[in-house]
Amino acid sequence: MTDRSRAYIDDQFDLFLPYLSDLPFRDQREVMERPFFSLAKRKRLKPIDYSSPDGKVWVHVSANPDYGMATIWDADILIYCASVISDMARRGVNDIPRTLNVMPYDILRTIGRPTTGRAYDLLGNALDRLVSTTIKTNIRAENRRETTFSWLDSWTQLVDEKTERSKGMSLSLSGWFYDGLLMKGGILAIDPAYFKLTGGRERWLYRVARKHAGGAGAGGFAISLPTLFEKSGAEGVYRRFKFEIIAIVKRDALPSYSLSLEDSPRGGEPKLRMTRRMAAPDQVADTIPIRAAAAPANTNRQAYLTDETLEEARATYPGWDIHAVHETYRKWLMSKDAAPPKHYQRAFLGFLKSYHERHKHEL
Repeated sequence: MTDRSRAYIDDQFDLFLPYLSDLPFRDQREVMERPFFSLAKRKRLKPIDYSSPDGKVWVHVSANPDYGMATIWDADILIYCASVISDMARRGVNDIPRTLNVMPYDILRTIGRPTTGRAYDLLGNALDRLVSTTIKTNIRAENRRETTFSWLDSWTQLVDEKTERSKGMSLSLSGWFYDGLLMKGGILAIDPAYFKLTGGRERWLYRVARKHAGGAGAGGFAISLPTLFEKSGAEGVYRRFKFEIIAIVKRDALPSYSLSLEDSPRGGEPKLRMTRRMAAPDQVADTIPIRAAAAPANTNRQAYLTDETLEEARATYPGWDIHAVHETYRKWLMSKDAAPPKHYQRAFLGFLKSYHERHKHEL
């Protein structure tokens, strides 16, 4: 099912290399709302069967016995792809492709994973699960009773025929996921700190909070724990799920959203309330990069490059890794006993010009 054969490509192949360190992360709205992924790291074979309380929406997810079901950590790759395509749409790119040619290193670095040999093997396993997991749903089935798809139609290693070295990967998105990214209101920005969440339930709860409480106002969004359990698609019994949710509420460590439990006035099961702590991610300017969470603690010297500066830098000095040069610039600024320059963008371009003159022989 998965096309893992190595595709040989000539020297003229134009590999698209997105610079996601400049972009906010995006996720597909419907994917955030329904139980599409396993919340456990162990191999899951038990299907997910979900119907909304009103019975109007249903989702069935089945796993391939060889690979298991796609996990919520595997979904990070879909967020990466969604962010790339969202940026293409924002920039007015014509004929946005369903197949993205990317570097595995760039994927791993962007979603906060290590770049060791083991990490590349795990990336391949995740891609296998995204291809082999089958989803049936009536969401966006239009005139049909249901639609069936996998997250990726295929993925392929791209290998240079002469050197046998990898030149990246080709990821073909399913039509359902691709169409969902391009439809009006189909995406939401998410906090980059999401990728630091280690638990599957915490990750899933953040997505629920972002989808439902992001625009719900000061009162946030409340949902009963039994309904939340059904919405999660989690394995196990409700009692265990409730215990784990209570522990997560006590930690209250979700980025951007606060969690609290409310007793039912009639003595029934409690409700989980989610409220926004700060400005929603989609209210943050696109010029704030996704790597901001990992920036140095000395924030009085912290500044970032705008899209315009990046475009001018790449056009004027092609061949340089602008982010690497920017990091050099920031370290140089921090070595000085002074605040960042008033006109930071112009100052960086001046530094880049000087850097290019000193190091152009290295290109």
